Amino acid sequence: MPSTPSRALETFPNPRPGRDYEIRFDCPEFTCLCPKTGQPDFATIRIRYVPGALCVELKSLKLYLWSFRTEGHFHEDVTNRILDDLVAAVAPRRMTVEGDFLVRGGIHTVVVVEHVAGKGSRAARSAATSSAAAGRRTAPKPAPAPSRKPR
Repeated sequence: MPSTPSRALETFPNPRPGRDYEIRFDCPEFTCLCPKTGQPDFATIRIRYVPGALCVELKSLKLYLWSFRTEGHFHEDVTNRILDDLVAAVAPRRMTVEGDFLVRGGIHTVVVVEHVAGKGSRAARSAATSSAAAGRRTAPKPAPAPSRKPR
């Protein structure tokens, strides 16, 4: 019987709850739809976390990510939603989700969101770079120097 997409994230007990260790997933086949055009957006979703009492089960994670294929989401929204849903499911000590979206309209977008248990908030960074500068974060342009009046 073929699998179908599902938003249910299954968990299992952390086999080493007394030890901090990092679990990493690279999910290179993520797709969702552009909410403006309806065209598909392709990304690699990278998940890194230090588990608390629970770990996420991989097949349920695959089906969860698959469930976004027919939905329109901005890159920033879908990356934050994945983090929020995973944090709700496994309550990790620390978690980072990175959405590395393929070039669209000459722009490469990477969205990184983080959760640290006990901090009560998460930090989000989004970097949009041109395809020529893929992999490098762009810095804001410096403010222009004040103009001088002629003497």
